[in-house]
Amino acid sequence: APGPCSYTTLRDEAVKLFNSLQQLELERDPVPLMQGVLQTCLDLPPLVDEIYCQLVKQTTEPPAPGGQGDLHYWQLLTCMSCTFLPSPPILRFLHFHLDRRVLAEPPGANQSRFPTSEMAKYASFIREALGKTKGRECVPSLEEILVLMRRQEMICTVHCPGAPACSVAISSHTTAEEVAQELVSRLGLSQSPNLFALYEQSRRREQPVGNTTLLADVLTRFE
Repeated sequence: APGPCSYTTLRDEAVKLFNSLQQLELERDPVPLMQGVLQTCLDLPPLVDEIYCQLVKQTTEPPAPGGQGDLHYWQLLTCMSCTFLPSPPILRFLHFHLDRRVLAEPPGANQSRFPTSEMAKYASFIREALGKTKGRECVPSLEEILVLMRRQEMICTVHCPGAPACSVAISSHTTAEEVAQELVSRLGLSQSPNLFALYEQSRRREQPVGNTTLLADVLTRFE
């Protein structure tokens, strides 16, 4: 059946996503294309497993191991792992795929065929992320995708009343409560009887951020 937001059928959208993945190999700036794939998966959840399977296929014995196309596929797989969890059967298969990249090849194997050092780092990062991902309200922002491509953390700036702005390193899984607790500790307010929370402020609204809200989702809304 046709999907929401002017999407066509799931089959047609799956084919479009496959074409996007093919285009990803040649993109000099893959970030907007990656965000578009992630947004489609958020709007059409049945396609999450489809994209995971396509990415596993594309990162299995690629024609140019370690090349730009191979790297872009691993980077998109990294972004997927921080945004969506696949269904249990696909998750088990994905873990098997990742373990093949993390484990060293047996002695005497052709090491030049699969230069696993960089890909193994992505595989380890993805495996760890899958253990923390619980679902997102928004797809990663352009900034978040850029730092995920480098397997790094984002820097979030929090403005505190009566104190200078504080910079906090966050991941795709960091909650508002975790950031608030860190700031309370930094500002020496651990013994204060007051309660502290983060607020999201824009031109249109100002509202408290729920304790379990992911800060990455808040930053995407700002974007």
